Amino acid sequence: MSYQLYYSSGACSMAVHIVLEELGVPTRLMPLRIHDGDTSKPDYLAINPKGRVPALAIPGEAGVLTELPAILTFLAESHDTPALLPPTALQRGRAQEWLAWLAGWMHGTGYGLIWRPHRFSADPDDAPALREQGLKVVAQANQDVTERLAQPGRWALGDQYSVVDPFLLVLFRWGSLVGLDMSEHTAWIEHTRCMLQRPAVNRVLEREEVTIPL
Repeated sequence: MSYQLYYSSGACSMAVHIVLEELGVPTRLMPLRIHDGDTSKPDYLAINPKGRVPALAIPGEAGVLTELPAILTFLAESHDTPALLPPTALQRGRAQEWLAWLAGWMHGTGYGLIWRPHRFSADPDDAPALREQGLKVVAQANQDVTERLAQPGRWALGDQYSVVDPFLLVLFRWGSLVGLDMSEHTAWIEHTRCMLQRPAVNRVLEREEVTIPL
């Protein structure tokens, strides 16, 4: 029995893909193309009615789990080798703090405004202003991430590599994709270089045919 990961290359689902690779658990990969409308097709909507990635089918009777923070936390709590969440309640709370902010604010709001303005207004004339606001949201959030990563330790949680770090790698890449200057984010660049030293990360990047600009 194995997990089934429904993902799209370079999407936020790449963070789950990396975590599965780090854990070394049996996984069947189910690639989708968001830009081709795969996540809106009936076959996929029967799996995840939200029409988004990632979705993780869990062996047995558990069914399908959706939402990136939930999937990352589930995997880390289900497999303790390697440990991808810290041991104390406060430190785990810090991990959830990161994931909630990254998923809800940076991804859902900032990049949502840039790439999916129609989710915020049905009037196409509003799209340019919404995209501009999204760029401002992401630019400020990038600064906040960099300041937090400048704290002691090479990872988001200091010396503990965790499920937060693969998500940060995805978001670093996205910054360049939307035309933001990422060269000023020194601490985040160093974090990304540390990520690129991990074999599991490089295997996923090769599999998804994704490059990380530095």
